[in-house]
Amino acid sequence: MKLPGYAVIGLVIIAVSQAGMFMKVEPFWSWHTPIAWTGCILFADGFVLARRGHSWLRDSTAEFVFLGIVSFPLWLIFEFYNLFIRNWHYVNLPASVFWRDLGYVWSFATIWPAIFEMAEVVAVLRGPTSGPHAFPARPSGGATPDPTSDLNPRHRAPQPISGAGRLSIAVGAVMLAWPLVWPSPYLAAPVWLGFIFLLDPINARLGGESIIADYRLGRVDRAANLIVAGLACGILWEFWNYWARTRWIYSVPIFERLKLFEMPLPGYLGFPAFALECFTMYVAVRRLLWHGRLRPVAL
Repeated sequence: MKLPGYAVIGLVIIAVSQAGMFMKVEPFWSWHTPIAWTGCILFADGFVLARRGHSWLRDSTAEFVFLGIVSFPLWLIFEFYNLFIRNWHYVNLPASVFWRDLGYVWSFATIWPAIFEMAEVVAVLRGPTSGPHAFPARPSGGATPDPTSDLNPRHRAPQPISGAGRLSIAVGAVMLAWPLVWPSPYLAAPVWLGFIFLLDPINARLGGESIIADYRLGRVDRAANLIVAGLACGILWEFWNYWARTRWIYSVPIFERLKLFEMPLPGYLGFPAFALECFTMYVAVRRLLWHGRLRPVAL
């Protein structure tokens, strides 16, 4: 397997930034998290390209740019909830407002691309599967599947909302309203789960990609890829954050002394859920704002 040049550059970026951060050399000490994630995204995309012959950056460039752009405002939703649950805060931010805001935008813009790229890495490592689980081979002239395939995001049949789906939407709405009505640092779980329950049945009803629609078709690959990718990204986020000068600090009142890096151990259970939320939120936003070619997510 021969990696493309940009994947090798991604590995170099990670190594240089990691070394610079440990030696407390700027800009790596303060900017290590977005720098390392930029390198990781480049490497992950190149790895997928080398194994599959298609990838986000090579074949779905326009949507990848859109993904990075919407990643920033989507994460701000969680920053908004943090005003109520107060589970994390940032330290050693740049004094300059310009550089501080640039750091925010750069860091937050890597979140959704990191999750989705890692999910495709997981899919590649899990190996090809047969039947409806498989990601179709790249057709001539592009990376999207056969337009008649149910895996094609443009050609998924709308799914009726069942009674369970209506209950899911109601539960999700309550979970997301709860921290706003009764703010508490113990209410992280509703925030990290609520959008899954709220949006996934709606996405299925509108003919978008969804976990519940996959399940009805006997497919669990996407969910598995996202769950593993979420945990992997969570560990990398915490590892790269821990020694950086500019970083986040948790104030979660649960198992505060039982930590791996800065995160209390039970908190790692939130990363797989967060990956599923990233998927449901992106599918909903993409349907509203993106009218170009679509790449199947996390397959």
